[in-house]
Amino acid sequence: QVHLAESGGGLVQPDTSLRLSCVASGFNLDDYEIAWIRQAPGKEREGVSCVGVSDGSTYYADSVKGRFTISRDNIKKTVYLQMNSLKPEDTAVYYCAAAPLWYSDCAGRGPTDLGPDYSGQGTQVTVSS
Repeated sequence: QVHLAESGGGLVQPDTSLRLSCVASGFNLDDYEIAWIRQAPGKEREGVSCVGVSDGSTYYADSVKGRFTISRDNIKKTVYLQMNSLKPEDTAVYYCAAAPLWYSDCAGRGPTDLGPDYSGQGTQVTVSS
């Protein structure tokens, strides 16, 4: 059973940084792509970033490219999202999501979002002055 727990969100001012963490349990992290998905109020879920396993390939949405960095520590079963130069439009609930490697292609088509059964409860990020 996939269990993901996000943390690290908060209320910050524009142009500051946050680091989100996602701790995985109940499954072998080596067999899954991990992605960060966000949902702003009134909007659909948006794939922000993902990281593959074998080659460490990554993907970033254009809106966060150059500002966000994803990384994974398979020993700690944790995936991180370092968010720098935050903007008000980054305000959203951030979820980490898992997708089996056979079903995903992070570098090729970006994050795979299989919905709530394969993601955590989310952590709120609010960027406001």
